[in-house]
Amino acid sequence: MSLQKAKRIIKTGKEFLGTPYVFGAESGRTDRFDCSSFVQYVYGAHGIILPRTSRQQYLIGKPVLLSSVRRGDLVFFTTPKRTNHKEIHKIGHVAIFIGNNSILHTSRIEKKVSIASLDPYWRKKLIGVRRVVG
Repeated sequence: MSLQKAKRIIKTGKEFLGTPYVFGAESGRTDRFDCSSFVQYVYGAHGIILPRTSRQQYLIGKPVLLSSVRRGDLVFFTTPKRTNHKEIHKIGHVAIFIGNNSILHTSRIEKKVSIASLDPYWRKKLIGVRRVVG
């Protein structure tokens, strides 16, 4: 992903800081999001069409090592309800990597669109990274 495109995606996402988290929020709504509807909306605003759920989004793009993560990459995590599942079914959360060891997302923890550090909590839950645009 070009740095400029990543910056634009992150800027769009930051416009929604504070927007409430609602599990199962419908696609296309901007007054509330869950993690995957947020990512789907933000990328869609830049012409990148993503599936609706975090597990479906995990199947898109190129796998990337965490050591090679770049701004704008998608980062995927397990959640307490999914820890004991196998493989792709462990995926329970998606976020946008924004640099400086930080992610832009919405979750049950913060209950709104927010910026969080990968460390220590989210790094322990990390499943993988995907680059959805070259």
